[in-house]
Amino acid sequence: MVEFALVAPVFFALLFAILESGIMFFADQTLESIAQSSARMILTGQAQSSGFAQADFKTYVCGQIPAIFDCNNVYVDVQSYSTFGSITLSSQIDGSNNFIVPSNYSPGGPGNIVVVRLFYQWQLFVTGFGFNVSNLAGNKKLLIATVVFQTEPY
Repeated sequence: MVEFALVAPVFFALLFAILESGIMFFADQTLESIAQSSARMILTGQAQSSGFAQADFKTYVCGQIPAIFDCNNVYVDVQSYSTFGSITLSSQIDGSNNFIVPSNYSPGGPGNIVVVRLFYQWQLFVTGFGFNVSNLAGNKKLLIATVVFQTEPY
């Protein structure tokens, strides 16, 4: 009984850290898949032809989100560039580890280079055991999915 009392806290801390890491990586990969399938609307020119605004594109993105995400906490950033070399991506985390909400929506036109980024603030729970991968205030990890492509000549 004494041996179990000594080993149990370390065992359960490690177990919960492994579970949280697995769920977080699953959520990150799911966000990447959503970004790729949503970016196709811009890639093919459907979003531009339909006159999508940022809210319309976010609504489209939210239609693909599974239950592990809250659509109110998904943020969309779409920027267009003329060449791949001119792409500049800013950090969405300020010096105080707070999330900077993006406000860009520029899907470009035919043949433009477009960067679509989705952001989600993932809440972490197992951070008191020395396993802290948070990069935002409040024990949160910013999950970022990025898709870069050149739009088709629609």
